[in-house]
Amino acid sequence: MATVMQKIKDIEDEMARTQKNKATAHHLGLLKAKLAKLRRELLTPASKGAGGAGEGFDVTKSGDSRVGLVGFPSVGKSTLLNKLTGTFSEVASYEFTTLTCIPGVITYRGAKIQLLDLPGIIEGAKDGKGRGRQVISTARTCNCILIVLDAIKPITHKRLIEKELEGFGIRLNKEPPNLTFRRKDKGGINFTSTVTNTNLDLDTVKAICSEYRIHNADISLRYDATADDLIDVIEGSRVYIPCIYAVNKIDQITLEELEVLDKLPHYCPVSAHLEWNLDGLLEKVWEYLDLTRIYTKPKGMNPDYEDPVILSSKRRTVEDFCNRIHKDMLKQFKYALVWGSSVKHKPQRVGKEHELEDEDVVQIIKKV
Repeated sequence: MATVMQKIKDIEDEMARTQKNKATAHHLGLLKAKLAKLRRELLTPASKGAGGAGEGFDVTKSGDSRVGLVGFPSVGKSTLLNKLTGTFSEVASYEFTTLTCIPGVITYRGAKIQLLDLPGIIEGAKDGKGRGRQVISTARTCNCILIVLDAIKPITHKRLIEKELEGFGIRLNKEPPNLTFRRKDKGGINFTSTVTNTNLDLDTVKAICSEYRIHNADISLRYDATADDLIDVIEGSRVYIPCIYAVNKIDQITLEELEVLDKLPHYCPVSAHLEWNLDGLLEKVWEYLDLTRIYTKPKGMNPDYEDPVILSSKRRTVEDFCNRIHKDMLKQFKYALVWGSSVKHKPQRVGKEHELEDEDVVQIIKKV
């Protein structure tokens, strides 16, 4: 393990020493590919059952969505969980009060959202320091990450946490790279692009592919991609998660400092202790989770507005709706009647491919 750590450090040092220009792009691309491979090597033993996952970290997924609270020790994650969900997570003035993962559930706009209070991470967590590996592994399973920052600590903490999460294959507030990578049996590396590339050229692409022992592949870019984007696609184990920066303890800073913090993107100021702006935080979490609420209507009865079926905005067809209720429902499905913004007529008869909108009302008609 120490040798892998040493290799990672050597490559990081070399990358820091290398000037970034066109002449060194090829060399830097090669180093980045080596670094990604070593990081993966470092993480695989954890999944082989060696050492186990640790107490409290195998949290059963419950509710419609999962939000993880990530941050350095003593920034107020447990207080935030206590105030939002009413779940008790021990709070004290010393660091590392929370040692395992504490789950809590909050019902917001009819959706059950599971909040996870994860132990504080330290610098070097991605390399296995502290319980960092378990914390970040759990963070990978979340639908949204809430990075809790302390308003009175330096804002550089934000960059440190991002670096830890990115080292573990989590990409915050990013979309998957718009490039296609397809392996083939022969024909060498075929590199095409629909735009002008400033970061990648054929030599760099070949160098990165040869590091992964890929000698035949079709790669086509639809935007100005970087070497990191290509490595992410080849590795394939990256997760793209929306993230909100909750800046806590704003009651201890001045208005001028708050205005400076206000320029941060994806940011929400709160004071967990005094319960300031917790509604604003929940509103933002809801916006980033991007969920769709669908109400059910039994035949001859009024719609049930109390208990909506929650779907992801990426998968919200009538078929997804049926699967969410019961997997056997599609076998008996004839058509659906829909009221709401996704249809022109009220009600409208639709098939299972129809895409639903937020707060639609659906009645399923079964085969006789």
